[in-house]
Formats: sequence, structure tokens, C-alpha cells
Amino acid sequence: MKYQTIKGTTDRLPDAAGRWRNVVETARQVLERAGAGEIHTPVFEDTGVFSKGVGESSDIVRKEMYRFSDRGERDLTLRPEATAPIVRAFIEHGMNSLPFPVKLWTFEPMFRAEKPQKGRERQFHQIGLEIFGAEEPLADAEAIDLAASILRVLGLRRFTVHVGSVGDPQDRERYNAYLRNELAPRLDQLSEDSRARLDLNPMRILDSKDRGDQNILRELKVKPMLEFLGPDALEHFEAVQGYLRALGCEFQVDETIVRGLDYYRRTAFELKHPDIGAQAALGGGGRYDGLTELLGGQPTPGVGFGLGVERIILALEAEGVVSPERLKPLIAVLPLDESSVGSAAALGRAARQIASAFVAYRSRPLGKALNDAQKLGARFAVLIGEAERAADSVSVKNLETREQFSVPAGEFTTWLSNEVEKEQA
Repeated sequence: MKYQTIKGTTDRLPDAAGRWRNVVETARQVLERAGAGEIHTPVFEDTGVFSKGVGESSDIVRKEMYRFSDRGERDLTLRPEATAPIVRAFIEHGMNSLPFPVKLWTFEPMFRAEKPQKGRERQFHQIGLEIFGAEEPLADAEAIDLAASILRVLGLRRFTVHVGSVGDPQDRERYNAYLRNELAPRLDQLSEDSRARLDLNPMRILDSKDRGDQNILRELKVKPMLEFLGPDALEHFEAVQGYLRALGCEFQVDETIVRGLDYYRRTAFELKHPDIGAQAALGGGGRYDGLTELLGGQPTPGVGFGLGVERIILALEAEGVVSPERLKPLIAVLPLDESSVGSAAALGRAARQIASAFVAYRSRPLGKALNDAQKLGARFAVLIGEAERAADSVSVKNLETREQFSVPAGEFTTWLSNEVEKEQA
């Protein structure tokens, strides 16, 4: 039997490593300069972390989680999103005793059993930031600006920042009551999922992908959530916009934003790109005051975001942003006979303190060995054979100019350091 990747998963091959490393390291630099510490949580959690935190009515909990029982018959779930597990860790490790705000960032794989398509896989990866202990609207604005900053530093130019609000719980109750009243007469015309949502959480119908549902919403001219914001939520939303303008972060108010997770309060935002297919969102986030209480902790405000790495890479490719190449060796150390293999290995080990070095495990015909060194992208081939060992030297061949010369063994590291300096100049 020939095994292949499971549908909705992808092998990440060495040629893609440079692109991935660039995205993650750019995020690390931007977020750690803003005072965020790195955190990683287990790939699976007690299912309650998500059913309580994300919400029983959410599509994630109802239809998309990889849920299983282990040998101890514990109810476990592969992580479908990062915020609830980080909140669990925040509570478990007493991080509310740290000076506020506590900023935590992560890079993790997520798992959702949904229909695979461009920009949406069953195992995908997210970069996330969570800010705990700050109820001020400036924290929301900073989270939005940091998400946009990561994309800008990566070189993206065609993304847009969309900002909205889902209000306070009482605002949502009023809005959900309005939606039930508007949509109940059309119940039999709604999709099966939306019929269930009408009781559980009517706001989710606004985010339905069913064409019939969207036609009904247009026909009814359903009012947006922003018209139902109470005075406190409205004041907060206006303050967030003011801080974004002060930060110089361009944005547009988007009254259509509906978050797919129950824990969101007030600010909700998305970063979109026009060139990555139907799944246009590169990421998003918002405020989740109340989530720490749901998971058994002390009341602690929070705000954060998640960015999809696979989608960011699609956007970079669409804009033609050149990604870093796979790391290539500066030198390839090639033994010319079997008696020189040990000497080549020792030389390669010393060289790796200075630069990237490929070492051949055995001697091969020189033409084939040099050809492979060129395919690897090495600039120099370092040759060691009987004559070189006798002379206590190495032969160096420049694979670009074809020039060949001898370097005394005792001066090899100095020569290599000089070549590294030339590359970096």
C-alpha cells in the first residue's frame, strides 16, 4: 500500500522552510519587541476547555472538532484554536499575579474537521497574541496594529484592516432577539444549519455561507450589530478607532463582522487580502472579557488575534514578495578517498562553527561529487585526499569561477571567516 497525506493536511518540504521561517521569525521580532513572551500549550486539551470557552453553539464545537477518548476514557480534543488553551494556562499557572498587562504570543498547529479548500486545511498553523489584564481600548488598538505590522514587515501591501464590534452581552441579547423576530417567518426557507442557529445564536446566520440564507438577509435588509451597541460598547468602539488613527494604522469600519466564537465582546476585527481565494481573511481577533471566568479563573479582561501562516504565504506569493531561499551551504567538504573521510568530517565540524557546511559521508568520483555540491548551492568545494593530508592542507575549488587553490590546514578557519565576511558585506 502506498500511503499519502490525509486530505486536508500538507507536507512542509525543505524548499518551503525559508518562507515559513521568515513569517514566524518576523512575528517573533514584532511581538517580542512589544513585550510579548512566548508560550506553547499541548496539542490536545480536555474538551471542556473548548466547549465552555468557545461555546456549545459554535460551529467549531458542534461540527469541526477532532474529539476523542483516550485509554483512560478522558474526553479530549485536538486544539482547534489557541485562545482558550492559553487562557487555561494563564489560570493554571497563576499568571494573574504578574504585572499587567501580560502579553503572550504563540505559533502552533490547529485542527478542524472542515471541508479543505484553498487557504483552509484541516491541520493549519497560526501565530497568535493574547493581552491579559487591560480593559482599555488602547489594548485593542495595539493588538490590531501589531497584527497589521507583522504583515507590513513581511512586505504585504494589498491587505486591509476591518474593524467592528459585537457589543456587550446585553447588546447581543437585544440583537439576537431582533434577528429571531425578523427571521422566524422565513424559518422554513433557511438552511438546516441556520434553522438550528436561530435558537442557539442567530448572529451566526449572518456569517452563513449558504447562498439562500444570504439572499434572505438581503431581502429583509437586516440591520447590522453596530446599530444595537449600548453606550459603553459604542464609546469603547469609538475610542479604539481614535487610537488606531493616532497609531497611523489604516482601517475601515466593517458592520458585517461576526465572530465565530462565543467568547468575543466588543471589538472584533479581521485582516483581509483580495488575492487568496474565497477565504480572504488572513486572520482576525478581538476582545474576550469574561473568558477567564468561564474557564474557572478570576475576572480578567483580554484581547488578541490569530494569523493563519498558510494564508499569509499564499498572499506573499500572490503579491510576488520574494521569500528567503532554503539555507544553502557555503562549503561542501568532499573526501577524495576513503582514508580521508574522517579528516573531512573533522574539518566540516570545525567549519560549522563559522558557516554552513555540507560533508560527504564517502568518497565519490570527483565530477559527480562536484556536480552534487553545485546542486546543493555551495559556493566552494573543499577537497581532501592523500596529497592534501600529506601537505597538511586542503584544496578549495570556487564552484562559480572554477578557480582552484590550496589553503594550509592551520589557516582554513581564517580563510572561511573572511569568506563569510565577504558574503555579509
